[in-house]
Amino acid sequence: MNTLKAEKRSMDIKAKKLRREGYVVGNVFGKKIEGSIPVKFHTLELEKFLKKAHKGSQIMLDVEGTQYDALIKDVAYNPVAGRIDEIDFQALVSTEKVHSVVEVILENHDKIVEGVLQESLEEIAYKALPADLVDEVRVDVGDMKIGDVIRVKDLPIYADKKITIMTDPDAVVVALNAAHNAAVPETETAETEEEPKKDE
Repeated sequence: MNTLKAEKRSMDIKAKKLRREGYVVGNVFGKKIEGSIPVKFHTLELEKFLKKAHKGSQIMLDVEGTQYDALIKDVAYNPVAGRIDEIDFQALVSTEKVHSVVEVILENHDKIVEGVLQESLEEIAYKALPADLVDEVRVDVGDMKIGDVIRVKDLPIYADKKITIMTDPDAVVVALNAAHNAAVPETETAETEEEPKKDE
């Protein structure tokens, strides 16, 4: 399990100031935590960490020596500034089911020779005990034909008795549609030529 180090954050210092100083702010909450624990992370270290983890990932969070089995609950991106503004974690309890999301990863795109692949779901919501959390679901689309549809209920995770799927089972994950790229025929404008009048 990947470990991420955090520092406790003083609420006397505003988040805006911390961001200017190169930090990302966050919170840790959970059943056994009173209120929440305000934390901060060095921006570069957090960005590097999030290349191998993401929303829904189970990690070990080290807050100044105290370790928490935690879930990345939410990552707030600021697209205008091009940065992470805030990140929240849920400290897990081994006997308590937790709501989370699993990332959908499509595989073997290159084997599709015709049609347009349309991904409708990038993540699936579910509930499970910490020991049964899932980081990703890989979907092989290499054998799909035009008109084929893969729904949530078609995935192996749906049949896992240890996991309760919260997303609609009939929701479309990915579909292969016909390409609508046929050339539109050009409308030829016929020029009507007037017949020259004969001299009387």
